[in-house]
Amino acid sequence: MQDTLIQFPDPSSANIDGLLAMGGDLRPDTLVRAYTQGIFPWFNDDQPILWWSPDPRLVLYPSQFKVTRSLLKSIRNGGFTVTANTCFNRVLDACASRGLSATATDIVPASIESDDFYLDQDGKVQMDPTTWITEDMHAAYRELHALGIAHSVEVWHEQQLVGGLYGVKLGQIFYGESMFSVVSNTSKVASAYLCAWARSADIHFIDCQIHSNHLASLGAIEIPREEFLRELKTHTSAPESDGTRKLNIAFGQLTPEKVTENVIKKS
Repeated sequence: MQDTLIQFPDPSSANIDGLLAMGGDLRPDTLVRAYTQGIFPWFNDDQPILWWSPDPRLVLYPSQFKVTRSLLKSIRNGGFTVTANTCFNRVLDACASRGLSATATDIVPASIESDDFYLDQDGKVQMDPTTWITEDMHAAYRELHALGIAHSVEVWHEQQLVGGLYGVKLGQIFYGESMFSVVSNTSKVASAYLCAWARSADIHFIDCQIHSNHLASLGAIEIPREEFLRELKTHTSAPESDGTRKLNIAFGQLTPEKVTENVIKKS
């Protein structure tokens, strides 16, 4: 590993779309330091690494997860089995589509224009979802998973992987990265199980990064970046040495009945 630690700019210096810096590397220590400062990587395969800290920030408080009748039916009667960390690489592959990324060697303040970024009908910055999980991102998160920092949730039906998500846990914050669904409602089923676990594990909130109608429909809300960063200082800590074991045990104890009871219950 390199001896020099990358120094990120102050998140408040990000541009109006939340783009903060470009370049650097995706080493585990770099990613952990980025997350704890409210920064995450998000870039296309023909770009340098781009670092983001949007304002406002989308978060999901586990106690505020919204459950529709359709989702309840899927949890209770859909015939799904939900696991954690049984096939992290497959979940990562399912969330991605392609990519070989170009990376720079140093982080510099970012100023970039690209057709890969656009404003949606609500005026929110978006990126083509089929491009951003590059080979470098694959390798970085596989390493974080091996270190017990990155985790996956898998939804199965008749022994087929039909939905899931992955993210990073540091202290009482779960930093959500991506989700997928090949059967209706299965990414929402994964999210419901994640929130049920999060409540039992005293997770403060799930970082959802930027607005999407899908996440908002699950109860995610936007908070000012300044408030988000204050919350990180209070609730983020170093990775646990046995974090994966604890999470796997907790997921193994979740049943559809426990999940529905947990996610319906409000604080």
